Amino acid sequence: MASTYLTNTAGTPTNTKIMTFSVWFKIGTQTNQQSLISSVEAASGGSYTDLKIMNASTHKNVFRFECKTTEGNYIDLKFNRSLRDPGAFYNIIIAVDTTQATDTNRVKIYVNGVQETSFATATYPPQNHNLDFSKSGIIQQVGAYENTNYWDGLMSYFAFVDGTAYDQSYFGEVESSSGIWKIKTGPSVTYGNNGFFLKMDTSSPGTDTSGNNNTFTAAGTPTLTQDNASNNFATNNPLCNIASRWTITNGNNTIQHANGGAWTAMMSTIAPSVGKYYMETKITAGASRAMFGVMSTNTSIMGYETNLTTICLYNNLGNGEFQQSGGTTSGNNYGTFADNDIAGIALDCTNKYISIYKNGTALVTNHTIPSTVDGFIGFGFTSDSNSTIYQCNYGNGFFGTTAVASSNADAAGHGLFEYAVPTGYFSLNTNNLNTYG
Repeated sequence: MASTYLTNTAGTPTNTKIMTFSVWFKIGTQTNQQSLISSVEAASGGSYTDLKIMNASTHKNVFRFECKTTEGNYIDLKFNRSLRDPGAFYNIIIAVDTTQATDTNRVKIYVNGVQETSFATATYPPQNHNLDFSKSGIIQQVGAYENTNYWDGLMSYFAFVDGTAYDQSYFGEVESSSGIWKIKTGPSVTYGNNGFFLKMDTSSPGTDTSGNNNTFTAAGTPTLTQDNASNNFATNNPLCNIASRWTITNGNNTIQHANGGAWTAMMSTIAPSVGKYYMETKITAGASRAMFGVMSTNTSIMGYETNLTTICLYNNLGNGEFQQSGGTTSGNNYGTFADNDIAGIALDCTNKYISIYKNGTALVTNHTIPSTVDGFIGFGFTSDSNSTIYQCNYGNGFFGTTAVASSNADAAGHGLFEYAVPTGYFSLNTNNLNTYG
């Protein structure tokens, strides 16, 4: 996540004309240019490779693959379309073979298994051109460009192949039942001398599991979450950020409400209709004005609290009460939260109940969710002032950038929480949805 990255110095390459990149990622903060992977040759004074997301107002969430020498760009492929879904893991594959006679065959880019053919800028390399990324002595970075332009989202299963241009079928496949592009967690490829495979799911994020031992060094402390391309966890949904009332960081898991003004709502990227799910949030500022709980996907997400429809939120005012649709209250004197307390929220979609926990102890269990909160229901948050900050843990294992002190998984073995997951409840992710949803 932000201000952290991985770095490595390339050794002797297998072939600088032929290579493949494959990376799975989830978009985070969408306000600045961010690099997924780059390389820079310090002595060249301008030779670089950069796969980045461009977030200027005129090309929001547009990806660009650019390779440049001191003589100018020799690859510049900028997408015509944007990739905007903050709740999904995308897969980008770039297959390079500059020995090909046809220029458009020298670089092929696939997004979720489909070749990208429409580019706002389309510059292809000369035949037999050597790329710098795998050149001996080149500085490679994952999640940054020259120690800046940090990637704020998530990444997993990053493969680089030195010496072979593989198509999309080696890294993913279409799931027959859903038509969704699905990861192959163990691609059957020959990595070549400088190749690497970073799963980013161990205590050492830069560990190369390709067999080459081309391990990267971490700068800062990269966040190793449970959230990855083979099990997609819920996060907060930045598409709910109407009027930019929320500041959203740490891969969409930390949200801070603006001080003063209207109440505005934020909700999770995944909203189930059946099943039982649990999450935690550490309220690190403005706890006295915090409201959190659940809401249906058709709720109004901006306006004063009485205008926030289809909600069932625990209102920290009035010694703890439930604020329901249209400003109606139901039940009170359950107890309040102070800054740095951890709230646990248990959502029973099947039986329409919500339970609230404070630092692992239940304040209220099986409170009836109003009938107006119906259909697809997600975890929800709101506030109006005091710059309320929620550090949300949907099972990712972190509050902000700090790992949870405990290691409580759900009964299916998914997620990491500070406190024990209530019996019968599960973290909100795609594996659990497939089994219990």
